[in-house]
Amino acid sequence: MRTLCSSTLIGEFFVIGFAGLVAMKDPDLTMATVWTVSGIAMALCVLLCAVVTRPGGLAVGWALQIGLIVSGVEVGTMYFLGAVFAALWWASIHFGRKIDEAKARHAAQTA
Repeated sequence: MRTLCSSTLIGEFFVIGFAGLVAMKDPDLTMATVWTVSGIAMALCVLLCAVVTRPGGLAVGWALQIGLIVSGVEVGTMYFLGAVFAALWWASIHFGRKIDEAKARHAAQTA
């Protein structure tokens, strides 16, 4: 599960960075605001890669997915991309658990 979730988070890292570049074109937003919010979200993506399997890691990941969807208020494309990454996040968790269970069964059989 960790590998799939981390791959999704790294993809989100880049999408958030590009969304920040798009958001800079909005005259109502300052560069400092855009990069503070984007930087925090990007750092959260990287930090979550390390703690995704710990208690609360998946919940924080879901909060990040919701934040990406809500960011569509400023960058309209993020409604779509946020939904896509939320679906990828769900798939990473769902199929990652199945892979972990299969690995555990295989390890038990060979032991």
